[in-house]
Amino acid sequence: MTESLESIRESSLIALTTPLYLIVIGVEVIFSNIQNRNLYSVKGTFTNFYLMLANMGLDLLVRGVSLFALTYCYSIAVIHFENVIVYWVVLLIAQDFMYYLLHVVDHYCRLFWAIHVTHHSSEEFNLTVGFRSSVLQPLYRFLYFIPLALAGFRGVDILFMYSATQIYGILVHTQTINKLGFLEWFMVTPSHHRVHHASNPLYLDRNMGMVFIIWDRMFGTFQEELPNEPATFGLTKSLENPTPLNTVFHEFQAIFRDVRKPGIPLKARLNYVLGPPGWSHDGSSLTARELRERVVSKK
Repeated sequence: MTESLESIRESSLIALTTPLYLIVIGVEVIFSNIQNRNLYSVKGTFTNFYLMLANMGLDLLVRGVSLFALTYCYSIAVIHFENVIVYWVVLLIAQDFMYYLLHVVDHYCRLFWAIHVTHHSSEEFNLTVGFRSSVLQPLYRFLYFIPLALAGFRGVDILFMYSATQIYGILVHTQTINKLGFLEWFMVTPSHHRVHHASNPLYLDRNMGMVFIIWDRMFGTFQEELPNEPATFGLTKSLENPTPLNTVFHEFQAIFRDVRKPGIPLKARLNYVLGPPGWSHDGSSLTARELRERVVSKK
């Protein structure tokens, strides 16, 4: 019954959002051509949708496990909401916070960055980049939502809310919308998300929220988009071989190479896996924090 309900909801979301995506992407393509901004390329767009399909396929394969785990945790929950409006509002806020935590870990732990880096590897920034999914993330994403199930939210509702908030998360991948006034204070906006996708040292590992920017403001990961610091999109080091397969697995290969470096202690090998991206035992590469400190020290 729960799987059937989720299937109906997912189908409804797809039916509602597909025309929306086609319209807004079409408008952005037209705008890009009129303004000669070259926001899109055929290769980049193809890669984005290829990675989306790979992510969706894996998500469908593990959906049963995710739903089973969340449903079981809900069955032992001691909290139950009586008011349906409170239920959905609290779920929206709580789910967005749990996604923020997931996103922070994806950026600060290299093992998970190796999965998430796929989403950041595009040197273009347009609405289709929102579909450039972290292919392997469905394998563990549901673990972050277990506390929500234990807090009295049904598994089907948690997964539906994640899918619904992803719609908003896709729509902020654009360069065609400037700052949005008072919304900048509490919502993730295109301006905030341009910062998130930038490889400028000042902007690295910033603005992790999906819907609300309040978590970043509260926990020190917020950075405003500055007029004198235009965003440069992509990774700090461009992919040498940006094939779809290499886009997904290149960071795992780099981890493997680093772990096998001769003469380094076990702690260093573990740091190459679990430490922040860019960590090195000899300073040959730098973390985001170290890159920012180097930029600040030069000013």
